[in-house]
Amino acid sequence: MTQPAPSAQHNGPDKGALADPSDAPPSKSGGGRPALGLRLDVRILSLLGVLAALILVGGITEPDSFLDTGNLQLILTQASVIGVVTVGMTFVIISGGIDLSVGAMVALASVWATTLATQEYGFAGIAFTAVVVGLAAGLVNGVLIAYGGMVPFIATLAMLASARGLALQITDGKTQIVTVDSVLNLGLPDSYILGIPPLVIMFAAVTVIGWLVLNRTTFGRRTVAVGGNAEAARLAGIDVRRQRLYLYLLSGLCCGIAAFMLIVLAGSGQNTNGNLYELDAIAAAIIGGTLLSGGRGTIVGSVLGVLIFTTITNIFALNNLQSDVQQIAKGAIIVAAVLVQRRTLRGGET
Repeated sequence: MTQPAPSAQHNGPDKGALADPSDAPPSKSGGGRPALGLRLDVRILSLLGVLAALILVGGITEPDSFLDTGNLQLILTQASVIGVVTVGMTFVIISGGIDLSVGAMVALASVWATTLATQEYGFAGIAFTAVVVGLAAGLVNGVLIAYGGMVPFIATLAMLASARGLALQITDGKTQIVTVDSVLNLGLPDSYILGIPPLVIMFAAVTVIGWLVLNRTTFGRRTVAVGGNAEAARLAGIDVRRQRLYLYLLSGLCCGIAAFMLIVLAGSGQNTNGNLYELDAIAAAIIGGTLLSGGRGTIVGSVLGVLIFTTITNIFALNNLQSDVQQIAKGAIIVAAVLVQRRTLRGGET
């Protein structure tokens, strides 16, 4: 007996759907969709409330420094790089996968794009190389997982080690300084558009595109269906292996874009770039309501998670608090978010 197609209860907070509208089962009286939408609205509002509270704390503790326009621009700029990585990570986790190699892929793409040979091709050469290296690493992950049958945790862990090692080999442990003015100028205040840094605009563009893809395309609906129930998605006609390959390619693409943004921000390429990005991206996605088991997630929530973590780091830095205290606070927030998720899911089952 065949299994039914994924039901609406597996859909993500961003209104994910089935692979095809015709596959949807008849609606039940008093269905769960309104209740789910209410829970999602409450979650997003809660995240906005936490962010507002953090801004209030920052404004009270360091009013002159925190509320300064330059500092707010800095927060958004710092959130942009990890934010782009988090968008790709959100798609992967919604599908039921994980990518532990995002930080290493950012490092590899950044150092490969800043070699002397690459810089000879100027702005286009650096940007193109960063994106292509990210895509290539994502392709390797996707092939190993989708067609090689490897567990995502193992495959991406192997990529983490390999990419870090290759990045170290390329740089020989040295920092590669960028000398292309057109790249460096993107990080200067003169390039700001209406007071908004170009990197923030890039992050906003990636976020909007990611939201549209997840919520308004067949690709997004298939991603949610695969994460909700891969076997049912296969029976519904979805090529699950190809979908997973595309998702890790998407993660690699986001890492390539983030690597270019980091090059602009730091003005160099280093093998230590992207350190612990995988943990920050996973944490931001979880805070935003994405389930590690797959089948549910939201781009908006993930972005808010990034902003919350970045704001916390900024407040702690302004108040001269140690980095270990920052990590403890982040860990406590992650635990709280997971407990809230479990409570929400139990409420939905009753």
